[in-house]
Amino acid sequence: MDKPRYYVGIDIASATFTSAVGSMGDKWQLEVRPATFANDYDSFPKYLSWLKAHGLTPENSVICMEATGVYGEVLTHFLLANHYAVSVEPPLKVKRAFKPEGTKSDPVDSVQIGEYAYRFYDQLSFWRPRAEILEQIQTLLTVREQLVVERSGHSNSLQALKRKKVHTPLAETIHAQARAELKSHIQAIETEIQRLIDQDPDFRHLIGLLMSIPGVGLLLAAHLLIVFQSTDQPLSPKRLAAYIGICPLEHSSGTSRHPTPTSRHYGPPALRKLLYLAALSLRTHNQPFRTYFERKTGQGKPKQLVINNIANRLLKIIVAVVRSKTAFIQNYRSVNPGLLKKALT
Repeated sequence: MDKPRYYVGIDIASATFTSAVGSMGDKWQLEVRPATFANDYDSFPKYLSWLKAHGLTPENSVICMEATGVYGEVLTHFLLANHYAVSVEPPLKVKRAFKPEGTKSDPVDSVQIGEYAYRFYDQLSFWRPRAEILEQIQTLLTVREQLVVERSGHSNSLQALKRKKVHTPLAETIHAQARAELKSHIQAIETEIQRLIDQDPDFRHLIGLLMSIPGVGLLLAAHLLIVFQSTDQPLSPKRLAAYIGICPLEHSSGTSRHPTPTSRHYGPPALRKLLYLAALSLRTHNQPFRTYFERKTGQGKPKQLVINNIANRLLKIIVAVVRSKTAFIQNYRSVNPGLLKKALT
């Protein structure tokens, strides 16, 4: 695909956003100086008029901004509705493209984001909205994780109070009631997640395939559903492990060297935690994985390393099931086609 003529950088803040335009020539050059607009829906048509006044159309331009959560969500939907190509890039990725020197401000950042879009145009991933059901499931999963943290806090506080010599019944009652109420909310969220999944036949089928795999429950399957539906990249166990943050990587510099490759724990923490819990469940309740764990730890391998290996093996199974669109078969054994043909003849 031919490169567009104009590259628009947008730096998003809570109340405002700043935009600058660069153009393609022998090299990237600033075409339109940064301008600041209110970050609310009523001012978006003004920004659209500003783009058109400088000759920027959906056919000759690309817009790039950093991922800032909800701050840029409405603007992104607005631009997409007006047929502009929008790329939402990780802030760290943009930051690493430039030397950490000079002035930092919203206008400067908007210019750098536009230059980033020009330099890395072939690597940009263009944003697309999630289905409404997926957006609701993602929100519910986030809220559930927050409630789980709060429930753990109340449980820990209640346990500490009960160990004190002088008891305070009112404080204990408040913690107990809060914990029970949070538990009720968490159950309601899980019920709603299941209801939303059941509304879409494709989602329901994919969740059914995932939950046929030992160790995969509704929550892990729902998180994986969000990941699978949010990317156009081919499914790959290695890419998925790197995204979640369980891919052991070597870390060395000069004479400084980690003794063993370790996972960096980048990526979504909730998904990583659920995958870790699934690996623990397989180690305890699944005979092949339990045998594998005992064999490796018997050879002197660190327990945490073996658990991480189990999680990576589980990802391979997950990807195989999704690719084949076939439910997990417990005692499945693959057959070499060449050997099978030889046996039949």
